[in-house]
Amino acid sequence: MASRRERSPVLLFFWDYDTQWGADSSRSPGGCKTWGHLEFENTERLLELHAEHDVAACFAVVGAAALPGERPYHDPAQIRRIHAAGHEVASHSLRHEWLPGLTPLELRRTLRTSKDALEQCIGAEVTSFVPPFNQPFDYPPGWSFSLSERQTAGEHRTDLTRLCAMLVETGYSFARVAYRGLLQRVAEKIIGRELHRPSRLERISGLACLRLNVPVGFGASSRKLLADHLDDDGIWLLWGHPHSVTVSDSPQSLELFESLLRQVAEWRAAGRLRITRPRDLLAEGVRVA
Repeated sequence: MASRRERSPVLLFFWDYDTQWGADSSRSPGGCKTWGHLEFENTERLLELHAEHDVAACFAVVGAAALPGERPYHDPAQIRRIHAAGHEVASHSLRHEWLPGLTPLELRRTLRTSKDALEQCIGAEVTSFVPPFNQPFDYPPGWSFSLSERQTAGEHRTDLTRLCAMLVETGYSFARVAYRGLLQRVAEKIIGRELHRPSRLERISGLACLRLNVPVGFGASSRKLLADHLDDDGIWLLWGHPHSVTVSDSPQSLELFESLLRQVAEWRAAGRLRITRPRDLLAEGVRVA
C-alpha cells in the first residue's frame, strides 16, 4: 500500500511575467494594454510573500525583459532577484509572440534568443518554457483541434507537436501546455462545467510536458480542487500574472493568493502535499508517460 507521502499531490506555482511586451501583444478586445509597469511593482510583493512562506515558484519571463533597458519593458535586476530568491526562471518567448503564427525560422529565433538572454541575465541554465497565451492548443495526437489557430495561422502554423520538437532542438527539457482533448470538451459541454484532473508528466516530441489543470488564479475553485485531492497522487499547477494581483475583483487578486498560500503552507507542513519547481520535478526522475 502506498504511503501518505507517496500519494500526496505535487504542486507547482507559475507566474507568467509578461511585462509591457505582453501588454503590447494583447489579443483581448481593445488591442494593446498599459499594465506593463504593474508586472514589476507587484512582483516585489509576490517575492516577499513567497519568501515569508518558503514557497518556490516558476516565473515564466519574456526574454526581452532581461535585456538592458528601463521599465515597463526591461528590468534585468529584478529577474536576477527572482533567481537569487530560489525561484525557477523559465522562458516565455522573446517578446510574448503568438507562437501558432510564427514560421519555423521565427519560432527557432524567439526560443533561442529568449533562452540566451535569460541565461546571460541570471548566470544559470534555462530549461523550462511556458508558451504565451498558453497556445498552441492544436495537438491532433491528443485529439485537440483548434480551428481558430488553423484559420488564422494557415497551413504553416506551429502546432504543439512542432513547438515541442523545436524546444528540444533549442535546448529546453520542459514545457507547460494547455491542450484539451475532444472527448473532454464534449463531456464538459454535457455536464455544464469544466473537468479538472491531476496532471502527469507526458512526452510530446521528446519533451517533458505538464498540462494546465486549474483555472487561472487562486479562488475558491482552485482551493477546492486541491482540498479534494489531498489523498491522491498527481500534479497540480497554480498560475497567475503579477500584473493582475492588484485587480480586486480578479481571481488572481493578492488577497486570494495570500489566503491560498497560507493554506498550502499548512497542508505542506502537515505532509499533505509537496511543492516543487519544474526542473526539480525532472531531476527527481518522475516517470514520463
